[in-house]
Amino acid sequence: MPRAFVGLGANLGDREGALRVALAALDATQGIEVVGVSTLRETDPVDYLDQPRFLNGAAALDTTLAPRELLDALLEVERSLGRTREGPRFGPRTIDLDLLLYGDESFDEPGLTVPHPRLHVRAFALEPLAELDPGLVVPGHGPLETLLQKLD
Repeated sequence: MPRAFVGLGANLGDREGALRVALAALDATQGIEVVGVSTLRETDPVDYLDQPRFLNGAAALDTTLAPRELLDALLEVERSLGRTREGPRFGPRTIDLDLLLYGDESFDEPGLTVPHPRLHVRAFALEPLAELDPGLVVPGHGPLETLLQKLD
């Protein structure tokens, strides 16, 4: 059973509440078991700066779902929590669930890129992953420890 890692983020409304509800919804989804959740941390916005700070973290999932099915489940949880795709790219959002890693596999197809295309340069995503599994290797980019050292 593959272990997948999902990035968690929110910067509108009850951020922690939204993340907790999202995790419960994922855990209740057939074929997904939430097996670990990192500490949630306040982070500054990236790319689109004129917005509130984020609450970010990561979750480890054991799943029997294929990558596309898992992505569809993440998007459905986002929709159920009021996530819309209106407004600026990287703008404010009630919830953000990003498929960061799926086992040690890589995918690049329309609408699905794993590892997440900016994972290797985003401390707010790498740090929670390192908390969950310090020995993780990001396919095509190397060990988390090395990636985090490059960001210092």
